[in-house]
Amino acid sequence: MDGSAKRAVLIAHLALLGVALIYGASFLIAKNAMQGAVPPRAFIQFRVTGAALLFWLLFPVSGTDRIRRIPRKDVLRLLICAAFGVTTNQLFFFEGLKITTPVNASIMMVSGPIAVLIVGALLVKERITTEKLIGILMGAFGAFWLIYSGNEFDLSGLFGNDVSRGNFFVLINATSYATYLVLVKPLMSRYNALFVIRWVFTFGVFLVLPFGGPQIPNIPWELWNGPIIGSVLFVILGTTFLTYLGNIIALKTLHPATVGAYIYLQPLIASLLSLFFGGEQWSIHMLFGGGAIFAGVYFVSFYGRKRNA
Repeated sequence: MDGSAKRAVLIAHLALLGVALIYGASFLIAKNAMQGAVPPRAFIQFRVTGAALLFWLLFPVSGTDRIRRIPRKDVLRLLICAAFGVTTNQLFFFEGLKITTPVNASIMMVSGPIAVLIVGALLVKERITTEKLIGILMGAFGAFWLIYSGNEFDLSGLFGNDVSRGNFFVLINATSYATYLVLVKPLMSRYNALFVIRWVFTFGVFLVLPFGGPQIPNIPWELWNGPIIGSVLFVILGTTFLTYLGNIIALKTLHPATVGAYIYLQPLIASLLSLFFGGEQWSIHMLFGGGAIFAGVYFVSFYGRKRNA
């Protein structure tokens, strides 16, 4: 691997680290906006529309490609990517989170990298190597350890009647985004990354509109204060715009399973933020779980690359 290739890999991993940091922070920041001030589907409409506008502002640096100049099959793939990567995953996540518990939702979310490997094996015949499987299992163990440290573990509650539908929705969300990561990869090799993500979100605006649009007139604008506005702006600019941009940059260089594996950092980051800003104490559970997460990311990304070099 030459110097430029190593630099590209480093940039991709730094982008994914930034994505994980933003997502980890969003669990704390976005909570303000969800306390009755913004209905869930209207919130999704704001996220998608705001991010689409931001990506269009980057048009001067995203190449001269036009949607009419690409094959019809690629236009269809862009539309399908919008359906899986923008519409389905966000709608099912918010609807699922509303009727399940945060702990159960977190458990279902970390199934994302496993879904990436399975979807990749089914759709594009990707081979699931021993190293990637070990990394997935180690990362999942670390995430589960962090989620359940200090909590009562009740496996029956994971699929109990009261929360089973919510768990299923969050699982659909994780699987949907995994499908998007696999389907968008070929487009990244043929077109400018900003061109791809711009059109994915543009299609997503119209796909979300039938669900989010009707809730906008019911928004209690009188509840919008500085913190609420700041939370919404953070979700649009950070959690949606910058994270999708970071993932798209990473997909130019890294395998979709590697991109998906960084989801394991989110529980660790959320725990650290709670430690510094929520007054929680360091614990052996946090250190042990964090170590397992980093080991899992190593096996999925770096170890397999060295073995194949």
